[in-house]
Amino acid sequence: MTRIIDHPVLGKLENSVRIPFQFDGLRYEAYENETIAAALLANGIRKLRDHEDSGTPRGIYCNIGHCLECRVTVNNQANVRACLTIVEKDMIVESGKQHPNIVRRMVENR
Repeated sequence: MTRIIDHPVLGKLENSVRIPFQFDGLRYEAYENETIAAALLANGIRKLRDHEDSGTPRGIYCNIGHCLECRVTVNNQANVRACLTIVEKDMIVESGKQHPNIVRRMVENR
């Protein structure tokens, strides 16, 4: 795991509460007030979803909610931004699945 363990503003990591969550069926730990993206990154997870058209792997890119590369499914809700969503106890997170591109299908069906 890679985390900052002593931060001048956030304090010491050892004082934080650990929170269990799942990602793609496996159990991991996050710390209180940690985003899904930060928790996954700290647990060695780099791939969060597949690109809709090409199927190529995608992960954390901007980490501020602008690029949408970190979309995952949280408790059956699709397209949740991992970089903006705080982990909750026993949250079930699944990697983003490759979905058909709706715009492309609309153009093809004209």
